[in-house]
Amino acid sequence: MNSDDRRIALMPLDDRPVNVLLPQDVANVAGVALDVPDASMLPRYREQGDTDALAAWLRERAADPSTTHLVVSIDMLLYGGLIASRTSQDSVREVVGRLDVLRDIKRERPELTIFAVSLVMRASNSYSNAEEPEYWKDYGKDLHALGGALHQQLDSADVGDVDALAEVPDGVVTDYASRRVRNHVVNLNALLLRSEGTIDFLAITADDTATFAAGSAEQVWLRHWMRFLPGARDTLMYPGADEVGAALVARAIASADGIRPRFEARTAQEGGFELVPPFENRPLIESIERQIRAAGAERVESGADIVLVLHAPDPARHDMFRGYPETPDVDAAEATVELVGRSLDGGSRVALADVRFPNGADAELLSRLAAAGLLERLEAFGGWNTAGNTIGSVVALAVAGEAGRASGAFDAEASKRALLTRLLDDYAYQTVIRSEKGADLFPDRFPLADEAHVENAQSVIRDDMNRMLRDTLPGGDWSVTSLSLPWRRSFEVAIMLEPRV
Repeated sequence: MNSDDRRIALMPLDDRPVNVLLPQDVANVAGVALDVPDASMLPRYREQGDTDALAAWLRERAADPSTTHLVVSIDMLLYGGLIASRTSQDSVREVVGRLDVLRDIKRERPELTIFAVSLVMRASNSYSNAEEPEYWKDYGKDLHALGGALHQQLDSADVGDVDALAEVPDGVVTDYASRRVRNHVVNLNALLLRSEGTIDFLAITADDTATFAAGSAEQVWLRHWMRFLPGARDTLMYPGADEVGAALVARAIASADGIRPRFEARTAQEGGFELVPPFENRPLIESIERQIRAAGAERVESGADIVLVLHAPDPARHDMFRGYPETPDVDAAEATVELVGRSLDGGSRVALADVRFPNGADAELLSRLAAAGLLERLEAFGGWNTAGNTIGSVVALAVAGEAGRASGAFDAEASKRALLTRLLDDYAYQTVIRSEKGADLFPDRFPLADEAHVENAQSVIRDDMNRMLRDTLPGGDWSVTSLSLPWRRSFEVAIMLEPRV
């Protein structure tokens, strides 16, 4: 079956662009068809997805002989999406029972390859309940701190005086802990599915974590069972969430084409690989290694197909959601520009993961890359949200390019669209437009209540993106034809980009 005949079915984590449109970009680069559920089945912000309809859709796609791979978010299949995995009232029995659809599918089509991802639930270190249970507005940081404190007592034989660790009502702690127990049981069952062979590859990823956190403690227990279960020892566990759908689509494409792209990781910042990025709990180099493997590729020291350049994390841990840093690190930016240029001039295909800051690219780096004419020469780019999100998306697009070239189905226009989309989203929007105009465009915390505010923000952002395409970015012959705010807030935009006629 050639790439024109095969299809991949993706059950995404939720309905946001990074979970639906980014995997589509990956598939388009390689010339492969990707099916996703209709929007009517998917969640919309805090509204839970239709789990019965989603399971029926998965069965339907699995029954199609042209479907060669299923890529399944277990959080979507069981809870109806990412936010629902934190807020829904579904019982352990209900959610675990929904896993049986995967067993049924494997029994009916044993040759069908199933890749899956299940998340370790986050504990946001904030008082925002935008994506959490309602009580997070009063006790969010306290619950985050409680999880970290209990993690540090993991080896203690005594329960101790837990009430002294945080002033949170028992009812709130019980509800929160019960949700974590339920989701942990789901992750254990996912390991059993991998062990028995129902799932052909499993990633368990940690959504927004810390060195000491409830989720990090759960990873200790999961790692124990990964070691214990012979059939689950190849499970990958690492920081990430929104990028995993794209990574597993890339893995499906590469495995179908019988290739395993080779990546060499480089950074210009001394000691950069040993830093632990914000919202993560492992050194950068460990995340790089696992993200590459999750996408069906391998990391090498030489002879690589792709050079993966990492603009390493900011030691001061600035977050671009707060706007531009007070003191830009010009030396770090110039060093990365030099490394990118040298790698390109040496004949390598180069993918750039800008993990300097969470929630946006480094303006110093991007402006210098643009001035040097290096942006248009990149194989892939990313600089959004967490380091894991960025690395996974960059690797996925690069893997798709290698697979497309190997199969003869590489789509150069789709590759350019994917590169420009990330430059527009991660740099033009998240770094420049949101830093300079965000306070005016988004007067509400979130979501925007007034439709007029939504329409105004969409219009301003689209116009500014098109201006940057003409003046700064390597996309003067492209145009943003449509832009929307899917969750009516400033965190994400959906970009439709087409060549100018």
